[in-house]
Amino acid sequence: MNVLDNFYNIQKVVNSLSKNTKIIAVSKNFNIEKIDPLIQSGHKDFGENKVQEATLKWTNILKKNKDINLHLLGHLQSNKVSEAVNIFHYIHSLDSKKLANKFMQEEKKKNKKLKYFIQVNVGEEQQKSGIHVKESFDFINLCKNELNLDILGLMCIPPINKDPSYYFSQLKELALSNKLLHLSMGMTHDYVEAIHHGATYIRIGTGIFGERI
Repeated sequence: MNVLDNFYNIQKVVNSLSKNTKIIAVSKNFNIEKIDPLIQSGHKDFGENKVQEATLKWTNILKKNKDINLHLLGHLQSNKVSEAVNIFHYIHSLDSKKLANKFMQEEKKKNKKLKYFIQVNVGEEQQKSGIHVKESFDFINLCKNELNLDILGLMCIPPINKDPSYYFSQLKELALSNKLLHLSMGMTHDYVEAIHHGATYIRIGTGIFGERI
């Protein structure tokens, strides 16, 4: 099947489960020729993991398509924040005070407001980025009330080879406790479970574009 068929099949499943869940088409490592059918179909939300790739790939497209939303999904180093503010509309991987402060400074400098998800390390895995659950309340408060960042909700990547439902449920409870309305969770292999637990943004790459080479 082609990209559009894959997308419409996933969209059909999503629509049967929720009217409030947006699909982010994760286009990292795919060229514009592969992505263009989705752009031409009117899809608005795309995800990239790296600032440099996104800048090279999307700069001209965004000039012609003002209503496309570009989402940064990967871990970000603080020295890349300025470039990220230039190209992205949503950040799903806000995970440190240093990063939050840098975004606040760049927003003021560029007079541009972004939308953020705070990444929570729900599995407390050493190799993964994200705020630990016990630190999340203070960090959310800092970002919202002291730095005046537009925090939409929380994001997580559950541990591999474990039931994701437990971690999705944990993230949902954390969001409710902090009066946050949105959850960025669920990928190709577990998006159905994520939607059952309240995901409002799911991040689908392989299911739409196929395996990355």
